[in-house]
Amino acid sequence: MARGGRQRQRGETPYPDEETTICIAQRLLGGGFIEVICVDGTKLKARIPGKMRRRIWIREGDVLLVAPWGEGQDKGDIVYKYFRDEIKKLINKGYLTEEFLEEVT
Repeated sequence: MARGGRQRQRGETPYPDEETTICIAQRLLGGGFIEVICVDGTKLKARIPGKMRRRIWIREGDVLLVAPWGEGQDKGDIVYKYFRDEIKKLINKGYLTEEFLEEVT
């Protein structure tokens, strides 16, 4: 039996599509909301869904997959939190640049 905590499920790394975008957590606002800055430069107020709030801790500087609510709104839902090895995959595939990571964090 493995020691040292729960092991996360290994599956396919979700990549951004037409409905989602990659963002970085910039500031914790409280009440389950986080201010994020997206790759395209927009700032959103992202909500942590209930089932994710209980399982995953999100801190400033974390790379997230966010689904914006609509065209004119500045809010969205967090879909996924990327881990270190997955961030390297995003950089290698061109979805994220190291310059953006250094600029925001």
